[in-house]
Amino acid sequence: MPAVTVADLTVLPRVPAPAPTAVQRPVRAVSTAPSGMEGEGFPVKRAFAGVDLRDLDPFIHMDEMGAVEYAPGEPKGTPWHPHRGFETVTYIIDGIFDHQDSFGGGGTITNGDTQWMTAGSGILHIEAPPEQLVVSGGLFHGFQLWVNLPKVDKLKAPHYQDLRSSEVGLLTSSDGGSLVRVIAGEVGGVTGPGSTHTPMAMVHATVAPGGELVLPWRKDFNALVYVMSGDGFVGPDQTPIGPGQLAVLGKGDALRVSSARTQQERYAAGLDLLVLGGQPIREPVAWAGPFVMNNRAELVQAFEDYQAGRLGQPVPHGDVSGTA
Repeated sequence: MPAVTVADLTVLPRVPAPAPTAVQRPVRAVSTAPSGMEGEGFPVKRAFAGVDLRDLDPFIHMDEMGAVEYAPGEPKGTPWHPHRGFETVTYIIDGIFDHQDSFGGGGTITNGDTQWMTAGSGILHIEAPPEQLVVSGGLFHGFQLWVNLPKVDKLKAPHYQDLRSSEVGLLTSSDGGSLVRVIAGEVGGVTGPGSTHTPMAMVHATVAPGGELVLPWRKDFNALVYVMSGDGFVGPDQTPIGPGQLAVLGKGDALRVSSARTQQERYAAGLDLLVLGGQPIREPVAWAGPFVMNNRAELVQAFEDYQAGRLGQPVPHGDVSGTA
């Protein structure tokens, strides 16, 4: 698990201790992600499947891609496809992904990098492993998160952020046993590089076996904890949670996770998880395929615009001049 690692966690700033009056967020529900296939045939876990959108708001959808060890010739991606009305956040932990869009954005992301694409008024893009990875095979693991946009921003011009692993905010738990990577938002006085339209936070944390992590969390944000590997506990009652499970937390201003002292997976580095939270938009959601709008008429318009070529056109591989 490359992502971002630090040889000596003690050199990092510590997560500040919560105030004596801080309320730990209780666990409201735990769900298990079903498996599926995406794009041209890569395995995913549907992290938000079965969860009410009102509990996810401002998030819409999240896939854990892999982890999968590809044989030579097996790596796959997605064909050209459209989006409108939201943002896609693609975070690569292991492996390499190339991104290209119809507005000239894109690049290669690998071990700990993130591509943050604001589809806004509409865009076409493609995501695929580079040719050398297709030839060699190898480990691939990452996430794609969909973040809703408020009505006022849904038709803004598309925008692309290329977030390098070296820019990620880093801190450690009060016991020095957890690595906290802040990709977006502000947590414990450390700010991530992602610029967001919707106020939110995105954190990748690794908690060593037997360790505990208590994060301060904005009261006006919701809170979601998704486990990618390892066994642990979440919330003030320390509800058990394991790989592929999502905990929806209730109200409060701090969240607590801990890693089981004995891990079921022999080589588990501890509890590896994503923590997400954002300010709910509380607007109607009309969602169909690659478009997330506020009502059916806007969805119909999105499909018409796509079919008429008004969301841009695919560009030749390697051409970043854009055609829109």
